[in-house]
Amino acid sequence: MTPYESLANAIIIQAVKDYRTALKTLKRNPDNMSATDTVNEVERFLRSQWYTALSDVSGEYLIRKLKQEVYGS
Repeated sequence: MTPYESLANAIIIQAVKDYRTALKTLKRNPDNMSATDTVNEVERFLRSQWYTALSDVSGEYLIRKLKQEVYGS
């Protein structure tokens, strides 16, 4: 794995961790503005051209799978 690929993976992994944590927070407390902001920010990232330059995995797919993980199908 190249250093570029390692960096790209680390960025995506951190975004996924942040997103998962924020979703779990919102599940417990739907009015949490900080978690809402994080969810919106990560969703913007996963739908961005920058994300598509970093990964071949669909951002929409990741969003859908993470929401299923937290909220169920």
